[in-house]
Amino acid sequence: MDLKYPLGKFDFQQSVTPAMIPALIGQIEELPAQIRATVAGMSEAQLDTPYRPEGWTVRQTVHHLADSHMNSFLRLRFTLTEDEPAIKGYDEKAWGELADSRTAPVELSLQILEGVHARWVTILKGMSEAQFARCFRHSAMGLLPLDKVTALYAWHGRHHTAHITALTEREGWK
Repeated sequence: MDLKYPLGKFDFQQSVTPAMIPALIGQIEELPAQIRATVAGMSEAQLDTPYRPEGWTVRQTVHHLADSHMNSFLRLRFTLTEDEPAIKGYDEKAWGELADSRTAPVELSLQILEGVHARWVTILKGMSEAQFARCFRHSAMGLLPLDKVTALYAWHGRHHTAHITALTEREGWK
């Protein structure tokens, strides 16, 4: 198994059809409960274990999910209310090294994920096909339509869940 990309890299060339959207929204909706269940009962030492050599710890990964998904939720809102808004990327690695990412209880980010995902899914479920075709311009990735971004974040949640579950299995923790 590839420890960095256990599910493979996200394929930006894939087509996202309207028929795929409900399943993608379902994956986004399920992520907070899946992550909560994945880290349930972990000790502080386990939370501070990297999921791969030179990778983030479980704690940093959970906080990264909250950071990343908050950003995606706001990008969605900008895109639904502005014409092709310019979206600035951020240095995920640097954010992962901040004190809160390294030391704060994961419960803080689990709560963020639950709230953000509840609101995010409410918007996604109410969107039209035309709204999923709306785009934002990302500073590093260029023009991105919301249907593709929805697929990306469904993958992103599964990707990081797989990091943690693979570590748990390798270490025999559960």
